Amino acid sequence: MPPRYPIIHATRDLDSSRFLRAEQVDLEFSNGQRRTFERLKGHGLGAVIIVPMLDDETVLLVREYGAGVDRYELGLPKGRLDKDETVEQGADRELKEEVGYGARKLKILHNLSLSPSYMTHMAHVVLAQDLYPERLEGDEPEPLEVVPWKLSELHNLVSRDDVTEGRSIAALFLAREYLAGRLRDPHT
Repeated sequence: MPPRYPIIHATRDLDSSRFLRAEQVDLEFSNGQRRTFERLKGHGLGAVIIVPMLDDETVLLVREYGAGVDRYELGLPKGRLDKDETVEQGADRELKEEVGYGARKLKILHNLSLSPSYMTHMAHVVLAQDLYPERLEGDEPEPLEVVPWKLSELHNLVSRDDVTEGRSIAALFLAREYLAGRLRDPHT
């Protein structure tokens, strides 16, 4: 039997910044318990996180400054979708801006939430294959270092101090399992 979702009685916007938007949500659960939760609201059209495969074994990572943790992190290219872009178009654009490659083959693997308890944000995981060199001007304040990494060495990658972004780690495991034929295609 599918779960019975809580009833939303009301939502109220809270004070927001240029970057963060928050709201309160009044819920009633199936057992009659009522609670008010706060959550960060996503805005825009969504986001993509791209797993660019240079060849059958090599993924291209980027080293980028993370202001939230005040250090450089090694992870996957990612970004917000622009108006009127499909997920695949946004993934290809971000790939060209951050890595300097386009992709002839793009496959949406899954969606990932960042923190479903208090955030509405979701990111589409896109596998990019059959890459070709092409660079677009992006919005990054400095050029990103592109770092090739063998998927067979994923266990060593995730133990590094500069690899902590959960979406990148999850997306890499999803791609590895998909490429090995162990991940069911949700679109078939």
